[in-house]
Amino acid sequence: MPKATVTNLFDSIKQHENTYVSIMAFIVGLLAGGGAILFHYMIEAVQWLFFGGFGELFDLVETAPAYKKLLVPAAGGLIVGPIIYYFAREAKGHGVPEVMSAVALRGGVIRKRVAGIKSLASAISIGTGSSVGSEGPIVQIGSAMGSAIGQALNFPGARMKSMVACGAAGGIAAIFNAPIAGVMFSLEIILGDIAFSTFSPLVISAVTATVISRAWWGDEPTLLVPSYELVSPWEIPAYILLGFIAAAVAVFFSKSLYRCEDFFDERVNMPEYLKPAIGGLLIGAIGLLVPQIYGVGYHTIDLALFGELPLYLLALLLIMKIVATSLSLGSGSSGGVFAPSLFIGAVMGGAFGKIAHSLFPALSATSGAYALVGMGAVVAGTTYAPITAIMIIFEMTSDYEIILPLMLTCITSTIFASFLSKESIYTLKLARKGIKLQAGKEVNILKSILVKDAMAKGAQTVPENMTLRKFNKFLEKSKHANFPVVDSEGLISGIISFQDFREAVFESGLEDLIVVKELATEKVITITEGENLDDALSKIGTRNIEQLPVVKKENPRKIIGMLSRRDIISAYNKGLLEHRLREQ
Repeated sequence: MPKATVTNLFDSIKQHENTYVSIMAFIVGLLAGGGAILFHYMIEAVQWLFFGGFGELFDLVETAPAYKKLLVPAAGGLIVGPIIYYFAREAKGHGVPEVMSAVALRGGVIRKRVAGIKSLASAISIGTGSSVGSEGPIVQIGSAMGSAIGQALNFPGARMKSMVACGAAGGIAAIFNAPIAGVMFSLEIILGDIAFSTFSPLVISAVTATVISRAWWGDEPTLLVPSYELVSPWEIPAYILLGFIAAAVAVFFSKSLYRCEDFFDERVNMPEYLKPAIGGLLIGAIGLLVPQIYGVGYHTIDLALFGELPLYLLALLLIMKIVATSLSLGSGSSGGVFAPSLFIGAVMGGAFGKIAHSLFPALSATSGAYALVGMGAVVAGTTYAPITAIMIIFEMTSDYEIILPLMLTCITSTIFASFLSKESIYTLKLARKGIKLQAGKEVNILKSILVKDAMAKGAQTVPENMTLRKFNKFLEKSKHANFPVVDSEGLISGIISFQDFREAVFESGLEDLIVVKELATEKVITITEGENLDDALSKIGTRNIEQLPVVKKENPRKIIGMLSRRDIISAYNKGLLEHRLREQ
């Protein structure tokens, strides 16, 4: 095909934005799926190099001599430390907060080298026994690939963020064989906003990456578990209690991780690039006693799901996994917290289930059911992403029977964890750097912009005595869907939208009898011109509305303008640009 023809075809596709973005999402999905496969074999290669075999790390470690159990994690840290320090310091830690920060503060721009450095550092960390997971690295790897494509094609901010989210969705989908969870992970965590405008490209990327991984590894669930179900309605209180316990454990895990990071930063007086080796040595010492803490830990999760671990070991593993993961990431190693959260949830839920079943054997399922639900509950309690937690457990196990207690426990865990700590395990890392995110936006920037500087001045108001017939004609000339209702003095008395009058509009003979006041919502959420956009976003998010009437502080019924989601995003992007220019 002639070059000119290809160029013309490409230019033609670019004119159709949805098609263009969908094709790019497909390409990102291909790269993310391929990257997940390559990353898996990089981990296998490291395991072979240090432990002399392939497969489950626990099986290799169990037969290894004691000196290897002790020193291999330290050797891994000794290699990883300089790689991160000299080539890409954002590859340190679990990776997801760095992607969130790139989306919120840098328009989705991630350095191209991050994908390679994160792959290498995390593969070495996991393969040598650090107590970390693979999801954080693959999210950062996939996101870096998406960002690289966006940068190469000079995508604007919204498209760039979409490509980054596509990479994250594809990575999660491929590594866990969970396309729906991949999509929800990107929406709930990376973008911080479940907006359907970005839904299609995320689905395309996640499905493509999943097809690639299934073509390579097969279509088996990630975890094979017995079929569990709700044995009795009396189990519901037990699952609610499990949700509360999971939340407490999740918050303790999050706090422990960053306290350990503070310890290495403030108390361990040595070069930054040597600290992962110290962390690795401590992990090796723990692993001599409890080898189950090495690596991702799917072998132990399987045993917990089948109820094959005794209560004392479940309790011991709960404590030791939190300590080991905190040491791994706190010392500066590279890897994710998602898989450790699954591990912690499995052993915590298993221990809870052992106790519950021993007390009420006829009314409760065996411990494996609680281990399964506990996995989702701790993930929900650490990430504050309950939909992701529910979907990933469902897709990893293909077990629908346990979905009701899973949903209840995950929601309970999320609510209670957010009560105990305002920040998730991801946003806490950013908050410690002074970066406060809400709905994917940097709160400090939102707080610096006043409503009066972002609002649309004036408002299309509707008299409360206007008839339905006149209101319908009024709508034909307006671009808006929500209208403040005012009384005879021009003061706001309500708000009306299509949702309020859509039923009455089809009732013949009522057009001249019904007036707007009868259909309007009287309790109006308003905002004053002196409040900031963070306040506005909280009000909009709480009630899931599109616009807020702006009123005078001294007269809260005097409307002076309207503030929409679009106004907030536009002002935020402008403020973000100014923030970047000041930093240059």
